[in-house]
Amino acid sequence: MRRVLVIDDEPQIRKLLRISLERKEYEVYESASGFEGLQDIQTVRPDIILLDLGLPDMDGSQALAELRSWSDIPVIVLSVRDLERDIVSLLDAGADDYLTKPFNVGELLARMNASLRRSRPSLREPVFSRGGLQIDFDSRSVTIDGRDARLTPTEYSIIAQVARAGGRIVTQSRLLKDIWGPLAEEERGSLRVHIASIRKKIERDSSRPEYLITEPGIGYRIRSD
Repeated sequence: MRRVLVIDDEPQIRKLLRISLERKEYEVYESASGFEGLQDIQTVRPDIILLDLGLPDMDGSQALAELRSWSDIPVIVLSVRDLERDIVSLLDAGADDYLTKPFNVGELLARMNASLRRSRPSLREPVFSRGGLQIDFDSRSVTIDGRDARLTPTEYSIIAQVARAGGRIVTQSRLLKDIWGPLAEEERGSLRVHIASIRKKIERDSSRPEYLITEPGIGYRIRSD
């Protein structure tokens, strides 16, 4: 199930979106303020964000600017503001799309699907497979030799990002920024711990990894053949 985080202070809007999106098999999470939303992004790891502009603690454009300083998660802005200059400004600031309230749920779903497709242009197949390792990006599951690797959400985010690079090196700084955002520098030790944990779950011998390869001093890559 794809994860969507709704950042909106109106309970009625959040309820409408939850009911509508869960019917389409989205996993829905809710935040009632900008600060709460920015925190929840770290724990939820959403695939897409629906962002209101009129938040109680900050303007949605501020939340968007903060998010774009460390993440490229697709963001669709939902707002009663319909002036062209506001829409253009938000799109220039990094929003993937914009819908004015009230909106048609069918149109929102279409916009969400389009944004998700654009966010994964390099992903040609829904399943990554190398040797006995398989990563299903739609179900967010990882198996090794046919058994569930039982990765945590953070571990999955790490290996999925490395796998999507298709054998190219993903630097430590890129992983830290994309997965921990503003807390990146504080989590360098944590990244090494997560890498070690992933290897224990997917490698036959974690001291001689076959799938998740370290490029010393640079980052990590996935086995490419």
